[in-house]
Amino acid sequence: MKVEAANLSDELMESELFGHERGAFTGAVSGKRGLLEVAAEGTVYLDEVSSLSLAAQAKFLRVLQDRTFRRLGGVVVHTFRARLIVSSRRDLSALVREKAFRDDFFYRIDVVSVSLPRLSDRPEDILPLARRGLRDAAKAYGRPAKRFSGDAEELLARHPWPGNVRELFHVVEKAVLTADGPIVSAADLPFGALGSTESLLGLAVERRWTLKQLTNAYIDECLRRAGGNRTLAAKRLGVSRKFLWERARGREAPGRKAKEKPPRK
Repeated sequence: MKVEAANLSDELMESELFGHERGAFTGAVSGKRGLLEVAAEGTVYLDEVSSLSLAAQAKFLRVLQDRTFRRLGGVVVHTFRARLIVSSRRDLSALVREKAFRDDFFYRIDVVSVSLPRLSDRPEDILPLARRGLRDAAKAYGRPAKRFSGDAEELLARHPWPGNVRELFHVVEKAVLTADGPIVSAADLPFGALGSTESLLGLAVERRWTLKQLTNAYIDECLRRAGGNRTLAAKRLGVSRKFLWERARGREAPGRKAKEKPPRK
């Protein structure tokens, strides 16, 4: 039984965890069992426990000490039999020192602690997780199977991921929805090589791009952002439309005629 502490106010927290009787508060037209009661002998997972107010921590502490609770507006005492697991992205011991978290509640829940390293501290997990997220997101949204380009995987591996796995899956999900073809390129990522000067230069240095390669990458991105409109892209680049047309023509495969006529001077 998972409880998102960050989404609960004190009043809602009591109702969600302990339950309430009919008439306990305005709008309580019927009784409701709380999650602690529904969990029975299972597990209650309290996510982001650091979000609980000091008052809410005190109420939860009594439940853990006495292993009993009552519904709001009720008189019947229920036994709390479930196992409790809590998690927090913030350092609870630091919050205790800052008087932002109750020390007695902290010592009560700090029985067995497991510290998970940040995603940036385990870079070997980034690409396997990203590929799995790509498959899952494509399946969930009914999109064709996709794969990452080499440049995209390089950027994924180099990104610091301050939001950890949640940020990674969000980025991958967005890429599945926005990528046009079967390949998710660096440009499809929100921090793509061409969306950030720092990322672009870093990638260019790591891959030892020539000035010509870097210039071509920049021009291609401007064209992509202009939706293929060469007039608009040329204006942003500060070059003529003829320059872009001749560049495109120069990239044509040998023996293949350009379908577009050159612009008039």
